[in-house]
Amino acid sequence: MSGEVLSQNEIDALLSALSTGEMDADELKKAEQEKKVKVYDFKRALRFSKDQIRSLTRMHDNFARILTTFFSAQLRTFVQISVASTDQVPYEEFIRSIPNMTVLNVFEVPPLDGHVLMEVNPNIAYAVLDRLLGGRGESVNHVEGLTEIETKIMSNVFERAFENYREAWVNLVEIDPLMTNFEVNPQFLQMVSPNETVVVISLDTTIGETTGMINICIPHVVLEPIIPQLSVHYWMQNPDRKERKPEEVENLQNRIQKAEVSVVSELGGATITIEDFLALANGDVIELEKSIDEPLIVKVGDVPKFIAQPGKMNKKMAVQILDDFKGGDEEYE
Repeated sequence: MSGEVLSQNEIDALLSALSTGEMDADELKKAEQEKKVKVYDFKRALRFSKDQIRSLTRMHDNFARILTTFFSAQLRTFVQISVASTDQVPYEEFIRSIPNMTVLNVFEVPPLDGHVLMEVNPNIAYAVLDRLLGGRGESVNHVEGLTEIETKIMSNVFERAFENYREAWVNLVEIDPLMTNFEVNPQFLQMVSPNETVVVISLDTTIGETTGMINICIPHVVLEPIIPQLSVHYWMQNPDRKERKPEEVENLQNRIQKAEVSVVSELGGATITIEDFLALANGDVIELEKSIDEPLIVKVGDVPKFIAQPGKMNKKMAVQILDDFKGGDEEYE
């Protein structure tokens, strides 16, 4: 029977039909068995369990965070990368789903066999290129006309980005990513047979004001040797998995507490022309954009953390912390 909830009247009618012989119980069981038959498409074989897909998603959540940090440092702009979806599809279907012209980075991941593909949407690839060349991170999709210099810059930055992949896999297997090919036309790239099952992890990517996708394509042949290790039971039962000892955790906390960080209080800023800057002389006054009554922003390690007011303590300049820094365009009274 279906998963629908029957009303009391429908239940009474069904029991009445069975008792009067209008409905045969054997026929009802036969119909129930027939409904359990499902159509299975062998061209779209599901070779990974939901548990294994969840494990791959968690691994790439970590990779997305690492990539966010890497690109933020390289591009000096706002970067946000997160896992949008994880699917298993035939390789042919994946190739059809990506643009005709895109940025394809092929990597070996020894000791695992096969190749892993990182497909970068042209919008994202050109935003990265524009920032690296000193631009604002604007995207212009002309992948089919990449120059040798653009190709070299792109391949270098994505090769260095993918080196962080080993860190995402460190608890599963130690891999050594190595870039083997850079391509822009998916039709020229045949990593596996068209019907081979691949796992596609789509990363939702934002660089500045440009958005797009980065897709990680992992063929089944790459994951086959470590499929049992993708199970949650493996992590729960494996006695060899590394765990930090209590004394190691305490030692790490002590070291972090003793780490030195810079604390900077900004009095304000100003914008002047190059001409005015070159004409500055002793005794000139620069008017700051912040009023004397406004609170100061205190940065810890270049990160805004507190708001404060200026003053003196023991005949030395000092600041008094007023509140935590909330960020955004919030105004402080």
